[in-house]
Parts: sequence; structure tokens; C-alpha cells
Amino acid sequence: MLGQILNFLLDTIFGFFVFVLLTRFYLQLMRAPFHNPLGQFVIALTNWLVLPARRFIPGLFGKDLSSFVLAWLIEALLLLLLYLLRGGGLHSAPGAALGIFFSLSLLELVRISIYLLIGVILIQAVISWINPYAPLAPLFNALSAPFLRPFRRLIPPIGNVDLSPLFVLVIAQLLLIPLEYLARSLSALF
Repeated sequence: MLGQILNFLLDTIFGFFVFVLLTRFYLQLMRAPFHNPLGQFVIALTNWLVLPARRFIPGLFGKDLSSFVLAWLIEALLLLLLYLLRGGGLHSAPGAALGIFFSLSLLELVRISIYLLIGVILIQAVISWINPYAPLAPLFNALSAPFLRPFRRLIPPIGNVDLSPLFVLVIAQLLLIPLEYLARSLSALF
């Protein structure tokens, strides 16, 4: 029972920080506006970790990689702690085990990113129907536009209804299937 409680707490706390760090990375990557309540929340929650990390983790092509690298390291640490909590050990071939943990954590970041995209697309669609001039609308438009744009070029609106979010959601779900299979295959190595 104590193991389940620790598992839940670690997964919740570490998972929350990974999610917020990935959100910060994608907000910067997509050049989404930070002058909104959600952007300010993400900045306030992650600055204590990201700002010192920028001294050691340089940006690349004008993109701040420290948020992504921190999310990757925290996810790898989470997977390692959960493995050790279940009674696993790193006695034989610790280098290979760490390589698998970092590979699994990278797969998990891709999976979380796809779920983040699904959430952004759903929220953007709802905001566009209910109140397209909401304060958070520019944020969700900036995050979803690069994914919706190719489908909007190919598929015209039908009866003034944009079906491009539906296609993005279907493709995102299709991408999750091989990711789950690959993650299970890597996890089976332990």
C-alpha cells in the first residue's frame, strides 16, 4: 500500500512538472503569447528551474532547449525512481539500463506532447465555437495553427464547419498506437 502511495505521488508531482515544462517549451517554440493567465502561470511555475539551467543548457537556433532537456531529465528520473520502487536494480549493465530509461523517457515525452496537442486542439475548437475573442484564444490559436493549417488547405469548411481539428485528432490517436507498442517493448527489457 505504501508503494502505491509513493508511486502515485511521484507520478503526480514529477508528471505535473514534466507537463508544465513541455508546455513552456511548446509555447516558446510556436511563439505563442505569454501575456495571458496560462502563460504567466507556466512562467511563474518553471522559472526557478529553467533560468538556472540556461547557464548549462544552451539554446539551439533561437529555441530555448533548457525546458525540454529538464522535462526529459525529470521524466527519466521518474522512470528510474518508479523502477527502483518496484524493487528493480541496476546491478548488471547500469549503462544499458540508463540508456533504456532515457529512451523510454523520450518516448514518454513524445506521448505527452501528443496528448498536449489533443488537449490544445479540443480547447481551441471549443473556444472557436463559444467565444472566438476570449483572452486565451490567441494562445490556443498559435499552438494549434501549425497543425491545422495543412488540413485547412486540403479540406474546405463544410457548412461553415471546419473539420481540420477532427483530422488532426485522428492522426494524433494513430500516432499513439505505435508509441505505446514501442514503449511496452522497451519496458519488457527489464
